[in-house]
Amino acid sequence: MFDPIEVRALLIEAACARQTFTYGGLLNILGHTFTRPLMRQLCKVLDRIDEDGRASGEPGLAVLVVRQSDGLPGQGWFVSRTGVYDDLPLEWEGTEARAYTQARQAEAFDYWSKQ
Repeated sequence: MFDPIEVRALLIEAACARQTFTYGGLLNILGHTFTRPLMRQLCKVLDRIDEDGRASGEPGLAVLVVRQSDGLPGQGWFVSRTGVYDDLPLEWEGTEARAYTQARQAEAFDYWSKQ
């Protein structure tokens, strides 16, 4: 349903511009309205993009897709990275999660703005 190449290109463009997407905003750009099933499908593509990027030594891009309510990735983003990263915060909301998210976003912004 979602083309990983297209989604990755949009995320790289956002990283170069030091911007983020909301889940609904990205779905809208991809021609869909927000529904939970579509969001779950999109998240699977985001995870795949990050897995492929990790294999190539790139920082994650999925961290650039956040909830409108608080500007953080969804719980699934944190859960899917458990066991991959030792420094994940214990909570998926709040100050620690925000600082962690902002640090990962900065890595993506810095990496892609130099490419």
